[in-house]
Order: sequence, then structure tokens, then C-alpha cells
Amino acid sequence: MSSPLTSPASAPVSASGSVASPKPTTSARTARNSARRRELGAAGALMTPFFILLVTVFLIPVATAVWLSFFSDDQPGLGFGPERTVFVGLRSYTAVLTDPTFLSGLGTVVLYCLIYIPLMVIGALALALLLDSGVVRLRSWAQLGLFLPHAVPGIIAAVIWLYLYTPGLSPVVDLLGKADITIDFLGVHTVVPSIVNIALWSNLGYNMVVFYAALQAVPREVIEASVVDGAGPVRTALQVKTPLVRSSVVMVAMFTLIFALQLFTEPMLLSQATPMISSRFSPSMYIYDAAFTRNNYGLAAAASVVLLVCTIALSYGVTRWTNRPNAPEEDAR
Repeated sequence: MSSPLTSPASAPVSASGSVASPKPTTSARTARNSARRRELGAAGALMTPFFILLVTVFLIPVATAVWLSFFSDDQPGLGFGPERTVFVGLRSYTAVLTDPTFLSGLGTVVLYCLIYIPLMVIGALALALLLDSGVVRLRSWAQLGLFLPHAVPGIIAAVIWLYLYTPGLSPVVDLLGKADITIDFLGVHTVVPSIVNIALWSNLGYNMVVFYAALQAVPREVIEASVVDGAGPVRTALQVKTPLVRSSVVMVAMFTLIFALQLFTEPMLLSQATPMISSRFSPSMYIYDAAFTRNNYGLAAAASVVLLVCTIALSYGVTRWTNRPNAPEEDAR
């Protein structure tokens, strides 16, 4: 006798005895494919401006620089004939990497980065923590005052500080002289710190705003819990807030490194007032001198490619190094 629950229209059973799921109809598959195409089309439309800018302002200039670096303008015979462009292979790269002035410029930029990047990151983070703690009065006015120097163009900022560094013009130098303190801000041992000071004055407020925005996203419950556990303001700032904005710290350090390797505006203007800054003081100044003073575009292109490779390698190294502490946590998960 059959069970009353048995129905002749029961679901199909597979060979293994399990109930087979019904196959989607053609109309359902068509609807899903259509929705996916619409999503891909919308994503492509939104990403198209980015890819256009990437190709026009980065990939094409980089490809052009690489192409130019393999050629040079030579004159046949004794130099009386017309110039002609010839393929020279890696000769320009060899000339750049064996040029002591270029290597000296790389060393100067390395010294500049070692001084500038820690001061920038630590200083901006410290100011952001002070603003977030509520210790500073008139917080909005303090943010505006710290951010205003960033609104000044880099050339104008360099001119302002050139005036403040120049003896006979600077009220700062005159005031120090009255106190029997003699400082040559553009001397052989102080020119790099003076350039660092200009960069800090211009960019410290901007990075402080980045850190402050990241601190505003920290859950207040976490901070309140640390206070309940007995953590003081300094301990809360260093052991609670700072680890939670670690990604912002890495981002600021990365961009600061990239911009520091392109050091150009400040030393170019200060070179008019001191012999301590030569026309090849930094790699960017070396490239400018090779292209527009010596008219050697192949050499300038090769130096540009070398600087690009160094920037990419250092940025990749910083990224790998900053991500190392997260590996054990991800493995544990």
C-alpha cells in the first residue's frame, strides 16, 4: 500500500539517490548575463577617465623616455657635419650610472629622505593626535592655520624662505646676530636641513589633515574602553589610536618618499643664493641640466628612467616591509 504523501510529480532523483536541483531556465540565464553586462559596462564607463589619464600622463611619457634613452644626436667626422640621431644602446645608462655628479645627487636625496620622511610622518601624526585629543583649543582655527602653508605654491614658499635665509635681508638672521649667534642656513652642513625645513613648512599641515581624518574614523567605544582600563592620554594615543591608523601612516610615508625623490623646486631656487647647491644637486636637477643646458635628451631620458626604477623599487620595498607584521595575523585567521 502506497503512502498518501507519495506524488507521481515528485522531484527527479539522480543516480546517487539525491534530489537533483532544477536547471535554470533560458530566460533566467539571459537575465543574469544581461545584468552582468550592464554592471561591466557601468564599471568600464567609470574607469575609462582613469585609464585615459594613466595612458596619457604616465605610460606614454615613460615609453617615450625609454625610447629616447637608446638614441643620441651625434655629428660625423670632425663635428662639422649635420647632427643625426643614432642608436647607442645602453651607452646613456652607462654614462649616467658612472657619472659621479649623478651618484652624488642620489646620495643627497637619500640624506634628504632620511631626515625629511621621519620628521614629516612623526610630526604630522603628533599634531593630528593633539587635535584629536581635544587638548588644543579652537580646533578648527588650528587646523586652518596648519593647513594654510600647503596652499602656498612651492615656488612662492621657496622664495619666502630664501628671503629668510639670506644674510642682510633676513630678520631672523639679524635677530640671531644680535644674540651673538651666527648661522649660515645655506652652508655646506646646513643646506639640506634648510631644504627639509621648507618642505616641512609646506606639507606638514596637509598630512596632518590626512591623519586627523583617519583618527575621526576610530570608534569612540575603543577609546572609551582604553580609558576605563586605566590608559592615560599618551598611552591611548600611542598604543590605541596609532595602530588603528597604521594604513594611513603607510600611505603618507609612501607618498612622502615618492615626492622626496623628485626634489627639484627648493634647491633650484636656493641655488641662486649659494654655491653649495650645484646645477646637479639632485637627480631631478641633473635631468633638467642634461636636457635644457647640455641638450643631451638621451642622457636626460636615461637618468629619468633610472630615477623611475629607483622610485618603484623603494616604494615596493616600503610596501613589503610595512606589510610584514600583518602576515602572522593573516595566517592565524
